[in-house]
Amino acid sequence: MIEELLGWNISHEAIVFIISALPVVELRGALPVAINVFHMPWYKALCLAIAGNLLPVSILLLFWSSLARIASHVKLGQKVVNWIFERTRQRSSAIAKYERIGLMLFVAIPLPVTGAWTGSIAAFLMGFKFRYAFLSILSGIIISGAIVTCLCLLGWVGATIAGLALSALAIVGWWRTGSRKLGNN
Repeated sequence: MIEELLGWNISHEAIVFIISALPVVELRGALPVAINVFHMPWYKALCLAIAGNLLPVSILLLFWSSLARIASHVKLGQKVVNWIFERTRQRSSAIAKYERIGLMLFVAIPLPVTGAWTGSIAAFLMGFKFRYAFLSILSGIIISGAIVTCLCLLGWVGATIAGLALSALAIVGWWRTGSRKLGNN
């Protein structure tokens, strides 16, 4: 895809912006391309990736019901919309439990299917107000961008640090959840 865009004489900046606006890939894919392939300064890459990743958020939050309704008029579109809703519902238990903080953390985790697109759809499904959803998703995008930028700049050392930090957060979360359950018994 990158070669195709380069063949169209699109600037590296525009390519990073476009990649970060795509579903699934988002800024998790755009930042490594910008930093490691195009050798952009990290701060420029991060700003472009955040801006590109944020572009579809407003559109999805404001118009998802209309987009889903239009797509549902076509049999394939209806299947796609149902599949997206089901996958989003399956992954959004933390969002339902912790609301805005849960939405921010969901978007912040730089893993496939946990980004701004899925977060926007989950916010829509849960009836979040636009401004709360937008601010939570923006915060999550910034955190995710910082994590991915560190991984790009520090390589395996960054991956190890991020992995240990995320593991520690998961352990603390599980521990706190377990202690709450014990307190309720």
